Amino acid sequence: MEDNNIGNYLYGMHPVLEALRSGKNVVKVLLKQGLEGPQFRELMEILNERKIQFQFVPVEKLAKISRGGAHQGVAACISDLEPVSLEEMVNNALAVKDNPVFVILDGVSDVRNFGAIARTLECAGGSGIILPAKGGAALNADAVKTSAGALMRLDVCRVPNLKYAIYFLKQNGFRLVSATEKTDRLIYDVDLTGPVAIVLGSESKGISKPVLDLSDDRAAIPMSGEISSLNVSAAASVVLFEAVRQRKVSER
Repeated sequence: MEDNNIGNYLYGMHPVLEALRSGKNVVKVLLKQGLEGPQFRELMEILNERKIQFQFVPVEKLAKISRGGAHQGVAACISDLEPVSLEEMVNNALAVKDNPVFVILDGVSDVRNFGAIARTLECAGGSGIILPAKGGAALNADAVKTSAGALMRLDVCRVPNLKYAIYFLKQNGFRLVSATEKTDRLIYDVDLTGPVAIVLGSESKGISKPVLDLSDDRAAIPMSGEISSLNVSAAASVVLFEAVRQRKVSER
């Protein structure tokens, strides 16, 4: 029988374990016969404890689900992740951190870039991602896989209008910093130590003018090569870890 939910499968031991540890959205898990080791034992403990359905299947089925990727003998069927409200995102972040970091994606629709940015944000200690309701990347299994499970640990919010999100964030003490080449100020010259929302735009169009006009600051990544721009997920890494560096320095 054809599996109509193949697009909702997350595969690979680490992403599946992250999904399970997060306590979210796992419907069932498919396993290859003969798996062993500490991660497999942890996996089975969680499945049994939470009474999540699991099934041992032929390796060919896992290969089909992963479309040739490294499934490592495990795949999990997940429901699409549910976004949170902007108010909930801000309250969740401020409840645990004095200076949260959010990322706003303006026109970034590629799922792989979205997942890679989420992974970097989680590694950098960030709290959440804000997307437009229309035109933003899908919040699905492919995004979770690319994020190495980070999307299970971050809040994601969809808003009908990014300007509304910006006004709300400013009212709650966040500064808006747009990562753009349309400025003489470098990321090293812009304060990223307080509550901040970093805006990243699409590679084709960049950040829209209305969002740029609402920014408290603009920050450029210095370029020395012949190619004048970075992939948006690479740019996110540079800016987010400059924020990490500044925060570490300020703590000394």
